[in-house]
Amino acid sequence: MITVIGLDGSPLGPDAAAAVAAATLVVGGRRQLAAAGVAPGTRTVELGPVAPAVAELVGHAGDAVVLASGDPGFFGILRCLRERGLACAVWPAVSSVALAFARAGLPWDDAQVVSAHGRDARPAINVCRAYPKVAVLTGPGCGPAELGLALAGWPRRLVVAERLGSPDERITACSPAEAAGRDWAIPNVVLVLADVPPPAGPGWAWPAVAGHTAVPGAPGGWALPEEDFDQRDCVITKAEVRALALARLAPGPGQLIWDVGAGSGSVGVECARFGAAVIAVERDRRRCGRVEDNARRHGVAVRLVAGEAPAVLAALPDPDAVFVGGGGALVVAAVAARRPARVVAALAAVERTGPVHETLAAAGYAVEGVLVQAARLSPLPGGVHRLGALNPVFLLWATKTPVADRPGGPADRPGGLADRADPAGRGGGPADRAGGPADRAGPAGGAGSAGGGLG
Repeated sequence: MITVIGLDGSPLGPDAAAAVAAATLVVGGRRQLAAAGVAPGTRTVELGPVAPAVAELVGHAGDAVVLASGDPGFFGILRCLRERGLACAVWPAVSSVALAFARAGLPWDDAQVVSAHGRDARPAINVCRAYPKVAVLTGPGCGPAELGLALAGWPRRLVVAERLGSPDERITACSPAEAAGRDWAIPNVVLVLADVPPPAGPGWAWPAVAGHTAVPGAPGGWALPEEDFDQRDCVITKAEVRALALARLAPGPGQLIWDVGAGSGSVGVECARFGAAVIAVERDRRRCGRVEDNARRHGVAVRLVAGEAPAVLAALPDPDAVFVGGGGALVVAAVAARRPARVVAALAAVERTGPVHETLAAAGYAVEGVLVQAARLSPLPGGVHRLGALNPVFLLWATKTPVADRPGGPADRPGGLADRADPAGRGGGPADRAGGPADRAGPAGGAGSAGGGLG
């Protein structure tokens, strides 16, 4: 029999203590083994890499105990044991996430929980950028300091819970910049919080469902009507174009999307409604205000960068996908140099389509595209209708091919995780976005159109 016991700093209960006393093999971390009072002479295996310890358990003939932090079934070792077909009795303790929120005096049924331990940290970081309340199970190379660095530019505050349940437990509230500038004890859990009003009343699902907005009366679905966005002084991507663009961008939790030439921000806002982190780039100050207004209207977080592409793109963290609504081949080339997995470009001018296609193909992308021509039913007197044509838009989408991938990926870019691991210390028409007089494109292929485009 294998008994898995969670520890949270409290004394072992009688059943857990009896299991430890009867075991002929006890597996756990150094701290857990010291805290559990393992009898002298009992065989112990200090838990480092999981695979060797699981192999010991598979080959063991007697009773065994596995000691784990908090709840072993919540991002813990229980999953590994069950994947190997091992039957287990489980005595959980309070999870580190529950303890961290308790120490902060916060409810957490509206929180996201992500793990950066032993895996690519970028999805976890992007969830922190997208959601207002996130708990991060940290790991080497993605501790509080690294999270602080990666969250530069996002309005967040951190609560760092170090060595929960131990005599030297410490709870620290700080800014991302403060977290980035110091060392932290291991283990730790980080709460990443945005100063936004809490949801009105309890939610209906945990974790929160991507695409669900807490704003009362906000519309459901996607490819929303233009009327759902404030588009004064802006051009806006028509819903028919936006639907295909969103399908090709494939936004979701853990992804970072750039909306370059954001205009009204409709594409970026819809990406954020799917749970993605979003950076909207827009050069026009009035339109910047529209982007922020539309994000608030839909209850999502969109980080706005006011400036001209491609110059402002250099300081941004690497994206997973990019929508280019403004700019020609020059902007697209700068985007492709960052090696996102997917690039979608909306183009009103025929002359720009060929150069943009060539630029993406030359960068090693597989490029496809369509001319989107839509006509909407429009009522006429007498109860009949006509078809009102929208301006046609070229939509190109490009996907990165593995053979064309190049060095200098996300870890090497601003907001990535390169050089941050520190195992010894930190641990852990005016209304028609494309076409005719409303097209905001500047000189063909130049940067003059980049902060304006098909928002």
